[in-house]
Amino acid sequence: MTHLVVRRLLIDLQPPFAHDWCGDDAFATAFFNALSMSFPFGEQFFIDAVRRALGSSPEALQQAHHAEMQAFIGQEAAHRRVHALFNAHLEAQGLRDGWTPRASKRLQPLADADPRHALAITAATEHFTAMFAGWLLAHPQLLDGAETRLRTMWLWHSAEELEHRSTAFDLYRAVDGSHEWRVRWFRRITTIFLCDLLRQTASNLRREGQFWKFSTWRSGMRLLWGREGLLRQSWNGWWCYLRRDFHPCQQDDALSQRWLADNSARFVPVKTPAPEPEATLSSG
Repeated sequence: MTHLVVRRLLIDLQPPFAHDWCGDDAFATAFFNALSMSFPFGEQFFIDAVRRALGSSPEALQQAHHAEMQAFIGQEAAHRRVHALFNAHLEAQGLRDGWTPRASKRLQPLADADPRHALAITAATEHFTAMFAGWLLAHPQLLDGAETRLRTMWLWHSAEELEHRSTAFDLYRAVDGSHEWRVRWFRRITTIFLCDLLRQTASNLRREGQFWKFSTWRSGMRLLWGREGLLRQSWNGWWCYLRRDFHPCQQDDALSQRWLADNSARFVPVKTPAPEPEATLSSG
């Protein structure tokens, strides 16, 4: 079992931020904005998936996983709330979220399916976010041009993603989820997630008038396929998930632990799951 801590982030997301908030880098800004658009719906899907899977399991299993699931739900609810506030600024800037309607329509048939399918999707997506989190924590200079509150938001989210990287996976195994279906959903989610991410990034770039600029795509190639790029650095992590003996704890979380220890003044631990979304986050 993993010991998780629910934290209230001490930043104020009410003031707006610049369109090119990520160091004046059009591609990086559009890419991070696209990821943020996916989080409120995605985090709620993960919450519902673990609740439904655990709720349909034997009582002994429910008791064994209850504390970790509550903390996992608390962390995901906090991420959902923070990114909903961030996304409200993106909407005010004229960006449109096409990802959420597509994902909602695509996943609707799972409502009446075996809950292990949604849990397998959750475990797969959590592996993607953990790989992204580890990459970002290893390359925090990507956020050097961002405001302190936005830099803090992304690194805090990354640290917690690595912290709870095993939760959905462990529950999937506990409810007798099969390796075959775990891998099958992972392959499907790979295609769906990457296509939706690039599609939303392109949409963001078009709306900002940055899509046809050479500098935009040069930055994109560097961020994704450069020597330290996200996709290039994540290739081994992707293959590892296909192994029968894979477990998320095989991914080192030292950078997560270090960031949380070094930035403890930027959040307050709470004992209960995070509340429902509010209008703002107070810095006090």
